[in-house]
Amino acid sequence: MSKVIMAVDDSTTVRKFVSVALTMQGFTVVTASDGMDALEKLPHSHVDVLITDLNMPNMDGFELIRAIRDIPQYKELPIIILSSLSDNASKERGVELGVGSYLVKPFSLEKIQYEVSKYVSWVE
Repeated sequence: MSKVIMAVDDSTTVRKFVSVALTMQGFTVVTASDGMDALEKLPHSHVDVLITDLNMPNMDGFELIRAIRDIPQYKELPIIILSSLSDNASKERGVELGVGSYLVKPFSLEKIQYEVSKYVSWVE
């Protein structure tokens, strides 16, 4: 059974890019268009790693991460931030919320594959 990665971004292009990059590695990818969408889909998908943007409508990435960390079964869920925000304050806030990796857009196919592979292997 393949590992499930959730990609949360309001950009259709970014969601497709992440999906293609990770599907090529054998992962199953579930996408969400913002934090609210992700929270609705999370209980219905056995997510192994969550990748989220920060700047999104309805519920931004920081609010999403905080909400996820408040759910006992997701306290240890590996989370990767994928954002155009490259300032230290955003990175530090991510660390405080228990984020494992922080990637700045634009990013390469190999970089996203490498970051996900730090948390899960696609080989069972």
